[in-house]
Amino acid sequence: METAMASIKDVAAEAGLSVATVSRVLNDHPSVSEDARRRVTAAVERLGYRPNAVARSLRTDQTRTLGLVISDVMNPYFTELARSVEEEARALGYSVIIGNADERPDLQDHHVTTLLDRRIDGLLVSPTDGGSPGMLGAARAGTPMVFVDRWIPGVDVPVVRSDGRAAVRDLVAHLYALGHRRLAIIAGPAATTTGRERVDAFREALGAYGLDLPDAYTGQGDFQADSGRRVTEGFLDLAEPPEVVFAADNLMALGALDAIRARGLRVPDDIALAAFDDVRWFVHTDPPVTAIAQPTGALGRAAVRALVERIEGGPGESVTLPARLVVRRSCGEPAPSPSPVRRSTP
Repeated sequence: METAMASIKDVAAEAGLSVATVSRVLNDHPSVSEDARRRVTAAVERLGYRPNAVARSLRTDQTRTLGLVISDVMNPYFTELARSVEEEARALGYSVIIGNADERPDLQDHHVTTLLDRRIDGLLVSPTDGGSPGMLGAARAGTPMVFVDRWIPGVDVPVVRSDGRAAVRDLVAHLYALGHRRLAIIAGPAATTTGRERVDAFREALGAYGLDLPDAYTGQGDFQADSGRRVTEGFLDLAEPPEVVFAADNLMALGALDAIRARGLRVPDDIALAAFDDVRWFVHTDPPVTAIAQPTGALGRAAVRALVERIEGGPGESVTLPARLVVRRSCGEPAPSPSPVRRSTP
């Protein structure tokens, strides 16, 4: 009677480690501890595991290629996310093909179909909406898939994302302490989980201080700069404009900043500005923008590890990481005191 070949799951169980950790050891990932390497090496020897056995048992056509469909390549957040995905995939022995959905469900489906036709081993997606037909079909067909940043409730796919609720509460507490009471938000698309979640978190945080979020202070954007500009112009036209505009992503914050400056107004003297999704160029604006930062690099790496684990036959666990508030000077914060000049003694 022929003995069944050991799988990577058998090695993981024997070593007492996750499938993802075993995969990293087998692909010589630099972040793996020496203890993990010793345990995997010993398990491989005991079981007689051959690394390509799982490929024969699960798939015979592995390409060592992952697909990544991001919502908007022009958004610096997704650019950084794509970079971390590519770096982690390369470390695990995979290459990545990237498709830009440009916040359009039809383009999302086009990229999903194209990537599947190219026989990718697994798919990372940041959904543009509540579920385009092609993407949902791929998920239901059992394609190894992981949602990153955004997700679709009710679809059985692991989700790797950040939780910004605590950071939004911190932002509102910060604004309240600065004396701001009229706070407005440029919301993302209601069809996206992140669009809904950030508005809900903002409204809930305001309520904790007895503040309302009136309809006039809630503008519907689409995570792109033009919508931030348009919504902010509407806020500025109100008889009683808000004291603070909170943009639910960095591109809408850029549009808001353009609209404010086009009126000859200054941040924060005339109106304050804060943003979700911190980006590197926020420190170079005048003044630097107070923002909520997501752990973008860690999210990209965790998403790749979860997807590779699914490809190798493991469950691929969901991961949630906290976002954090980064305080700068766009909301009326006091300027930092200059460092005292030290004079050398003769």
